[in-house]
Amino acid sequence: MSTFHFDFVGPERTLYSGEVEAVQLPGSEGEMTVLPGHAPVLTTLKVGVITVQERSGSGKRIYVQGGFADIGPTSVTVLAERAAPIEEVTPAMIDKEIEAVQLLHDATTDYAKREALNAQIVQMEEAKHTLNLRS
Repeated sequence: MSTFHFDFVGPERTLYSGEVEAVQLPGSEGEMTVLPGHAPVLTTLKVGVITVQERSGSGKRIYVQGGFADIGPTSVTVLAERAAPIEEVTPAMIDKEIEAVQLLHDATTDYAKREALNAQIVQMEEAKHTLNLRS
């Protein structure tokens, strides 16, 4: 199978850079799988897990909390707001992040912002549930 280049950049470090066969992304409009030759797309990411399928058939999973994916026919670049390798993520860590977002939610009277923060909390709960099922 052919490959393409994938770069995943978190706020503190590069979490992945290399040739891959496929990448599954939690796009804000829904889950999407990117394969070589994909049409150019720029999409936002929601909270979730990015799954990287490497050439050897093995894969890596990376927890992401928002960001952007720049998809092209020969490469994909993800710029994440927050991210960590799945091995570093714990339910307790996600619970702390949910508490922080809940504080922001409770502190604002802006309805649109409250709705966006509520959606983020729901996404983090879903990601925590997914991680518990697969860990």
